[in-house]
Amino acid sequence: MTMRVLRGSLIASVALLPGAGYAQEQATLDEISVVATTPVGVTGTGYGGRGGVAPGPLGVPAEPRLRGGAQPLYKIPSTVETVTASQIEQDTGTFNAVATLARVTPGLSLSDSQGNNNRVDVTYRGFTASPVQGVAQGLAVYQNGVRINEAFGDTVQFDLIPPSAIQRIDVVTGNPIFGLNALGGAVNIQMKNGFNWQGTEITALGGSDARIGGSLQYGKQIGDWSFYFNGDGLNDRGWRYQSPSTIGRIYSDLGYRTQDSEFHIIGNFARTYFGAAAATPVDFTHLDPRAIFTYPQTTTTQMGTLQVTGRVDISPTWDLSGNAYFRRFSNQYVDGNDGNFENCSTRSNFRGRLCFEDDGFSPAPGQTQAQFRNQFLMLGRGTPANGIPFTAGVPYGTIDVTKTEATGYGGSLQAANRDRVFGFGNSFVVGGSIDVADYSFKSSSTLGVINPDLSVTTNPANPTYGNIPGLGTEFLRTAAALGIAPSSVIGSSLSMGLYVTDTIDLTDRLSLTAGARLNFSRISATDQTGFSPDVNGTHYYSKINPLAGLTYRVNPGLSLYGGYSESNRTPTPLELACSNPDRPCLLPNSLVADPPLKQVTAQNYEVGIRGSIPNFYDGGLFSYKIGAFRNDLSNDILQLATPGNAARGYYVNVPSTRREGIEVGGEYTKGDLSLYANYALIDATFQFNGTLSSPNNPSADNDGAIFVRPGDKVPLVPAHQIKAGFDYMVLPGWRVGMNVQAFSSSVYRGDESNLNRKLPAYYVLGLNTSYQVTKNLQVFGLITNLTNNRYATFGTYIEGGTVANRYPINDPRTTTLAQPLSVYAGLRYRFGDDPVPMEEPIIRKY
Repeated sequence: MTMRVLRGSLIASVALLPGAGYAQEQATLDEISVVATTPVGVTGTGYGGRGGVAPGPLGVPAEPRLRGGAQPLYKIPSTVETVTASQIEQDTGTFNAVATLARVTPGLSLSDSQGNNNRVDVTYRGFTASPVQGVAQGLAVYQNGVRINEAFGDTVQFDLIPPSAIQRIDVVTGNPIFGLNALGGAVNIQMKNGFNWQGTEITALGGSDARIGGSLQYGKQIGDWSFYFNGDGLNDRGWRYQSPSTIGRIYSDLGYRTQDSEFHIIGNFARTYFGAAAATPVDFTHLDPRAIFTYPQTTTTQMGTLQVTGRVDISPTWDLSGNAYFRRFSNQYVDGNDGNFENCSTRSNFRGRLCFEDDGFSPAPGQTQAQFRNQFLMLGRGTPANGIPFTAGVPYGTIDVTKTEATGYGGSLQAANRDRVFGFGNSFVVGGSIDVADYSFKSSSTLGVINPDLSVTTNPANPTYGNIPGLGTEFLRTAAALGIAPSSVIGSSLSMGLYVTDTIDLTDRLSLTAGARLNFSRISATDQTGFSPDVNGTHYYSKINPLAGLTYRVNPGLSLYGGYSESNRTPTPLELACSNPDRPCLLPNSLVADPPLKQVTAQNYEVGIRGSIPNFYDGGLFSYKIGAFRNDLSNDILQLATPGNAARGYYVNVPSTRREGIEVGGEYTKGDLSLYANYALIDATFQFNGTLSSPNNPSADNDGAIFVRPGDKVPLVPAHQIKAGFDYMVLPGWRVGMNVQAFSSSVYRGDESNLNRKLPAYYVLGLNTSYQVTKNLQVFGLITNLTNNRYATFGTYIEGGTVANRYPINDPRTTTLAQPLSVYAGLRYRFGDDPVPMEEPIIRKY
């Protein structure tokens, strides 16, 4: 399929050349779009410029001095998608930048496993960045040059970043210079500072589900010094039961610069709290769309980061840049679940006591039935030596707690040179990074009871129950620590990278980029419980990832690009710590775990065309792109469910998977009007024959297994995605915008064999508006899901039966319904004589 796509794209490129060959003297564009091709760089001073400079050889403005890995877009041999601060501002009511990425970026979709738009999985071209531990992370995410994939599970917490403090977000593909996890690309977030944003602005908003929020940002430059502060907060009750959100975030930047240097000290601190973070059986949501399953389900996250960045121009053609950081991260998840307990078997020595369901296990060689069954006797605080008495009719549950803590530190250093080589323009970059983290992961379960309202509580009057235990000290476990047992793992990780990249201008139009990055990782883990000695060990991974690509600038309005690269991700400490399917870990809402794993490697191919046509229609500017891509992965890591216990799971390597597709996009801007449309085809498939565990899949065999064949679809990746929207100034000061996103059906997680019905296709409409009351005061409004569509972006399976002795589950499907129609409104006030721009076109450069 991909070879046909690539060949077709090249034919399309050639076919378009005659139509794009307008006279060069008429093709002068007023802006050069510049993108950072390495993560290291000084925050927010900008790399490119507008007008005011002498024309270059193709009639466009000559580039100002570029530093570090910055390159004009037409010299980058891969896809770049950019979201600007003004676009994020349109989605203020959502209180997160992820909503903007999803609204405008081709090939990017959201999967909401947690019923909260602040904690969604971001999937780009079939690769995911998720806040949920256990989800395979295929995107590298950087903030001001620091990798923010958290140390223990490579999770990405977009909810910890205040969106109004973001200057721009670039999604860059096919670039291994961004290091580990850049399988599908890298998300590079640049924040504001006092040099690029000045003034004082307050925002207050409110709306659906009792949402109240606000933010304050302040920026000031005094001579060579600058200061920027951004603080925001939000509280709402959520659109599902028991699903409140509380967010508090602070971001600050102190900067200093001279003609040849720039330095910043940056602080970022955040705390978030969310409830009801799991999918709901469809039997429940058919009766009440706001329904949840058992609870409590709360997630509390805290983060603090200190960072120093700097850049020095060593000479007119050499510059040195770098950063150093310290990051502290903590996440605690509390989850009430069905206990999966039963009366001990008559073939054991403990009939009449409480046992864990053993359906998902098999006797070891030489074990008698009594020896096998005796292993599943439940033990806990205050229990007698022969276990917990079983009481018929009691709806047993557990309160499960996981806690992750990590302290990370490290830095990067990079040198860049732009001397001409043999008369050719050249940009050379060499750099390195080191990231170190100490982490701990603990999980435990307390015996409880499921109440009629589906809450799981403990009973202090009964010595076999208890309050939520101190992690690692009080817990439930089976006699042999099989199936249910505490985990307590400490360890450390070390990641180092060395990279070099060079872009040489073979002609005024043709540029060659080549480079490579060496990744080295060491991951150490130690079991603290004594139940999982197989966790103990140190694992080493290394790989050299090459990069090669060509770009050809036919004229200022048309560029061609193509490239090849490789990338890798190492198994996370979480995956390595949960390496035994017989002793799976508590993994919040992700149903995953693994054996000793190999690293994932990817081969990436990409071709395409992009450009901008001025005076396209009625004097407007038309920007466009057409591209094709293919990513072949070896040893991809999948998340599998554990038979008999939906809250626990394990991981496996599989031989190969593939993501391939095409993307087409365009945007037209003229004065008060901006409109865009794009389409993405993403064919994410398995490329092997094999058996996987999926015990709750209704099409699984008697052993809870499903069989995967080459061509079966990867779950939760819609193959067809369409996005379109417009923004128009109806009257002076009054803007109105509307957008639509449409997605085809996708496969449920746990249905890797594609045997069952899919999540249905859906579309969602959004509306935004703003009115500039005065030069300082703006009022705005936002409506999400304008037509109140009831659709789901996440689905998996659950074991059937009766919950709390009264609620039957006949359909094993569970989903998280998307946020219903929601309305937000607020005001934004900017102090002083520097008002909010009343007319600011949104131009996306391809």
